[in-house]
Amino acid sequence: MTAAPLRIGILNDMASTPPGPVNIEPWLRYAADELIANGRLDRDVEFIHAFGLGLPNGTAAAVERAFAELAERDVLLIIGPAIGDNALVATPCAEKHGIPTINWAGTERARSHYMFHLQVGSHEDESILLARHLHAAGAKRVGIVYDRSPIGRRHLHFFQMEAEILSLRISATASISPIAETADITDILDSKPDALLYLGLGIAAPAVAKALPNFTGPRAMNTAGIRGYAPDFAKLINGWTYVDMHADDNTTLAALRAKQNIPAHGALAAAKGYDLGRLMAEGLARATERTREGVREGLEQIKLLPAAEGHEGTTLGFGHYDHGALHGRYLVLRQWRNGVSVQHKK
Repeated sequence: MTAAPLRIGILNDMASTPPGPVNIEPWLRYAADELIANGRLDRDVEFIHAFGLGLPNGTAAAVERAFAELAERDVLLIIGPAIGDNALVATPCAEKHGIPTINWAGTERARSHYMFHLQVGSHEDESILLARHLHAAGAKRVGIVYDRSPIGRRHLHFFQMEAEILSLRISATASISPIAETADITDILDSKPDALLYLGLGIAAPAVAKALPNFTGPRAMNTAGIRGYAPDFAKLINGWTYVDMHADDNTTLAALRAKQNIPAHGALAAAKGYDLGRLMAEGLARATERTREGVREGLEQIKLLPAAEGHEGTTLGFGHYDHGALHGRYLVLRQWRNGVSVQHKK
């Protein structure tokens, strides 16, 4: 008799219907199959999808409905959402339904008893890294454009605190709609900054970049720059430094790329997909029992897995009151140069 599969929910907050812009199931399947092959999982894993176009283009209610749909379909664990604003929406849903959930967004506030967090960026840590980068580059006055959203405001808050410590002056700030297609940043330029910074989800980043055709000082953005893996986007932000999640020196990622024959432009997707899949698979394998509560306890037992994301030495794991997965130097400064992402030197 075939054992019932372990049911895993995938909450896609970037589309209202299939297929959506990102399909993480192949990486989740890959990680699960690894543990099935070596006997650590004794049954198949079944993936159940739910779609709810969340913020900023959709609604919080759509995310809540998608979460409830997965809860009704008897999943043991939910993967998603991917966008920080929606991870904040999903966190009380995880508590309400008592379902362990791993979001792969950027906000450390999306953590709770049942909500776990694989940091694909960080609204808190990125801003500190960027402030230190601009200070080291010799910037004295920084002009900032930020999304008028929880993501943008959180980034700005942490940048301001670090800038104060570094005596880095913010010459002017301007908020922008997170879905803006044009940007008027005249006031920013009039403040005579010697560096410019964009903080937000990234949909509005091209509008900001287009408004700066003649600015020659350092330009930087948070993980919004990851959108540069789309060639047209990379052209618009050519020369911008940004925060990424993969490093050239990471041997776990290098081994994965060699095994799967993954090209350089696929390194980021491979790194975050594989790390997310391993967290899911390890949580199932270490579960104290095949229940939602057992899987939650299993996730907390994951320790010191070499991460594919981040610099060499970054590790994955959770613990009691520690629901942020990545530990160590997991943020990587890179720059777009003629369509190629180039890592900054240490």
